[in-house]
Amino acid sequence: MTQPDNNLLNPAIFSRSVARDSSGIVTVSGVRVTDLAQQFGTPLYVVDEVDARETAVEIREAFEGAFARVGATAKTYYAGKAFLCTEVARWVDEAGMGVDVCSGGELAVALAADVPPARIGLHGNNKSVAEISMAVEAGVGSIIIDSLIEIERIASIAAAAGVVQNVRLRVNSGVHANTHEYLATSHEDQKFGLPLSAAPDAVARIRSRESLKFLGLHCHIGSQIFASEGFAESARRLLEVHRDLLVDGPVPELNLGGGFGIAYTEEDEPPKITELANQIAGAVRSAVDDLAIPMPIVLFEPGRAVIGRSTLTLYTVGTVKPVALEGGAVRTYVSVDGGMSDNARPALYGADYSVRLASRVSDADPILIRLAGKHCESGDIIVHSDYLPADISPDDLVAVPATGAYCWSLSSNYNYLGRPPVVAVRGGQARMIVRGEGLTELLSRDCGIVG
Repeated sequence: MTQPDNNLLNPAIFSRSVARDSSGIVTVSGVRVTDLAQQFGTPLYVVDEVDARETAVEIREAFEGAFARVGATAKTYYAGKAFLCTEVARWVDEAGMGVDVCSGGELAVALAADVPPARIGLHGNNKSVAEISMAVEAGVGSIIIDSLIEIERIASIAAAAGVVQNVRLRVNSGVHANTHEYLATSHEDQKFGLPLSAAPDAVARIRSRESLKFLGLHCHIGSQIFASEGFAESARRLLEVHRDLLVDGPVPELNLGGGFGIAYTEEDEPPKITELANQIAGAVRSAVDDLAIPMPIVLFEPGRAVIGRSTLTLYTVGTVKPVALEGGAVRTYVSVDGGMSDNARPALYGADYSVRLASRVSDADPILIRLAGKHCESGDIIVHSDYLPADISPDDLVAVPATGAYCWSLSSNYNYLGRPPVVAVRGGQARMIVRGEGLTELLSRDCGIVG
């Protein structure tokens, strides 16, 4: 692992407005993190609003432009599971994206943000009757069917409501993305979707229901993917079935999902989204030409790629503990006031992150550290291996970048820690977009407290 200059802030990992001021304090859109910590406390999720908005536009334009160049149309939906609140839903809506949700709660957030229902898609491998009814009543643009049981369930609810509901069918292409096993979601032996071989019979069932309209196939091959080859192969396999489905009716769309990766550490080198979009568009065009079929509208569902880099998590250092290892080596544990309750990803599937000293600069030599949380778990590690200055001390502020996706969404109250607030910073101003939780909120749910 290369020793970095810990005073430098890599723009590939940090959002575009992050910098250091003349005194060495990290700023986000001109606002000092020391001021943010004083006003909102730590841990704190800090979102660079302009970065999130501009990234959403860049991704949408990248896919629209790439597919326009091959004579096709592309649409993008923000995968709300990455991080969803009403403000973020409004940002991506204003950026021209739709919103994908996978629960009644996420749907309620999107609707509360006034996202047009026609631009909302409902996912989920176990949608309840109540959730489907809510989606149908709202008029969502599509419901993604994940099992045979859902065909009749959605058809019955739509028929009772007197509407024709647009649906897509989620299938597994058998393409395994180059990613962590728990993040790869196109294996045959997993809970999502149907085998690709089952698609013709399932689509026939869908088409037999007057209250359903079949839009096309959907597939998601995994997450944190850096290469286009998996998408190309998955698209080719889907389009072969797509061709056969055209015999009995229209198939206007093909949804290739999301999963585009971002940089979390200095070693990560994801491709530019324009390059990825052009490669995928070319592969789809080639497959369509080989099969001699019309080019469908191609849909994508980026989540992490939109919101991930926009956010950093701010922590306060509590303890610094050198631990002697065999052979005379020393590992320094730097413990902070958060942990797996605000970032479960390292404990959940070994995700890597970076950390930088945020409240000052330092000329001290870098030392190899492990950034630990405060939870009663030995696996409560936020950053397994990175460098901080040797003079790192209690009360220093440190920043962990690229925490916009799946950190707040997976947050918990483990050990009765409140979930941190989320603040958005733009144009030198910070505002809270999700309130944090203190002891009052935590204890308010305990029915055993008298009075």
